[in-house]
Amino acid sequence: MNCEACQLKELVLEPVEIREVLRYIFNLLNAGILHTIVFNRALGLVRPKDVDCELFEITYVQCGDPELEKKIEEKIDHFIGWVEKHPNRKSQVSLSFYEVKNKQPTWFSNKIERLYWEQWHINLHVVTPKIHGKSHHSKASALSRETAMEESSSRRAALESSLRDVLFQVIKFVNEKKDHIPSISNSEVISFPYEITIPSSSDSSFGWHTDVIKRMLQTGNPSMLS
Repeated sequence: MNCEACQLKELVLEPVEIREVLRYIFNLLNAGILHTIVFNRALGLVRPKDVDCELFEITYVQCGDPELEKKIEEKIDHFIGWVEKHPNRKSQVSLSFYEVKNKQPTWFSNKIERLYWEQWHINLHVVTPKIHGKSHHSKASALSRETAMEESSSRRAALESSLRDVLFQVIKFVNEKKDHIPSISNSEVISFPYEITIPSSSDSSFGWHTDVIKRMLQTGNPSMLS
């Protein structure tokens, strides 16, 4: 079995935008990229609902599953906590689908093996907004505020455009990559186990590498992970 992986376009955003973007990237990934991804891979019974972003002129689709929404919000909260401790850093959030297989126990692993068949990597660069110095001159102060507003508006427009690019990237991938999807054996909203991986507080850059190594030691090396 092959494991298909998709590296999504890097998004440059400010801390205040994290929740909206990840909803849109967690529900198209709430925002925002992961729910669209999840919806496109929701192979069971789905009751979709449209959600309008609060910060962007973008609408995305959620699966309409409360438990799934709860898990996504929890991961977003954890990621925001990581960003607060690691400001101005590039990071990666991953969504992986897998099957669970029984295997013969070895010295390095137990009887359970996760066979990953699809992975989405969300690349983020969270930046601290620029703080323009105070000015005692009222005209200079007004110009500084106006410049800051223009910069903020321009940057947010660029982020919204990037989010749309990610949306089309997701749609293109799910339409072209289908042969690797395992056969369906149930009618759940999400027919296969999945995991959302965020950076680890103990890692200096992409903490998900640390988490992957830990899982490999616990469950064995997923042979088809590429």
